[in-house]
Amino acid sequence: MKVFSLAVVLAPPNKPSTVLASASDLSSFSFYQRGSVAEFMSFFTKTIAERTPQGQRQSVQENSYTAHVYNRGGAEQLAGVIITDQEYPVRPAFSLLTKLLDDFIAKVPQTSYNTPSAISFPEINTYLQKYQDPRQADAIMKVQQELDETKIILHKTIESVLQRGEKINDLVDRSTALSAQSKMFYKTAKKQNSCCVVM
Repeated sequence: MKVFSLAVVLAPPNKPSTVLASASDLSSFSFYQRGSVAEFMSFFTKTIAERTPQGQRQSVQENSYTAHVYNRGGAEQLAGVIITDQEYPVRPAFSLLTKLLDDFIAKVPQTSYNTPSAISFPEINTYLQKYQDPRQADAIMKVQQELDETKIILHKTIESVLQRGEKINDLVDRSTALSAQSKMFYKTAKKQNSCCVVM
């Protein structure tokens, strides 16, 4: 699971979109491919942001990439785009886009949307790093992972109890046999000791 690109896009209806803030992690590509991949990601981001109706979410697959888009619309006319590999789960992707857009609207004034080069939004890099592992970022996935780990431990514990239970059963059987032998020993000892009574 990998997040390649994250962007906040100004997407007015029926007009070209503009990337206001973006971050990417292209470290999995060779040095010579990174320029081409970055251009593709930028083109892909703008295209799907423009073609997603306001107020809607959608996921688009292209080759081995999946782009998740949330076009928030409204007065800000913003869209969030995350490009991931195909294994990345959908719920954390859209959760990230919602958080990203909320944070962007809170920290960047709408008047600065006209000059994207002047926008400073370093938090987008933090989101990109944090959401590389969706299990750590998404509370539901984190709880599910903890439940799975607990279930594994529980199964191991039950297996160990069963193995121990089998051993305990063997000990009980042995103690029953031992008990019978010790009773025989006691009776025999009592008989032998009774012949030599000192008074």
